[in-house]
Amino acid sequence: MEIIITKGKGTGLNKLSAFDNALYDAGIANFNLIPLTSIIPPASKVRLKKIDWNQIDFGNKLYVVMARANQEVIGKEAWAGIGWVQAENGKGLFVEHIGESKDDVIQLIKNSLSDMIKYRREKYGQPEYATSGVACQDHPVCAIVVAVYKSEGWGEN
Repeated sequence: MEIIITKGKGTGLNKLSAFDNALYDAGIANFNLIPLTSIIPPASKVRLKKIDWNQIDFGNKLYVVMARANQEVIGKEAWAGIGWVQAENGKGLFVEHIGESKDDVIQLIKNSLSDMIKYRREKYGQPEYATSGVACQDHPVCAIVVAVYKSEGWGEN
């Protein structure tokens, strides 16, 4: 299974429209997002790449792990990040964090992954991460990082 890490940022007249703009920037605006927790199935390959799926599978379910940061205070920043570790067989763990700086988000990711692997039996590789950030200038902003598992239709009823 391929899990794609995509990211985006957006602005809007309110937090919701900024979020929608960030989804569009990440290439996944026209899906119904279904949030997952932090487990990466065995035999998975995690790839960091920009998706451009805004014109396909309109309305499909999209299974995701997502970090979403909003900011409405002019001059402040919104940062989102996802980190992950994987064992040799591909199984692993995701963590998602938000903050007001890239460094803070990266540190939170590293700390969480370090804690999470302490009591698990698997031997994991080095932590990896992806971040997205945006400064609020005059309208609300949103930064997202999304681990996309798969798109699924609704079937015929």
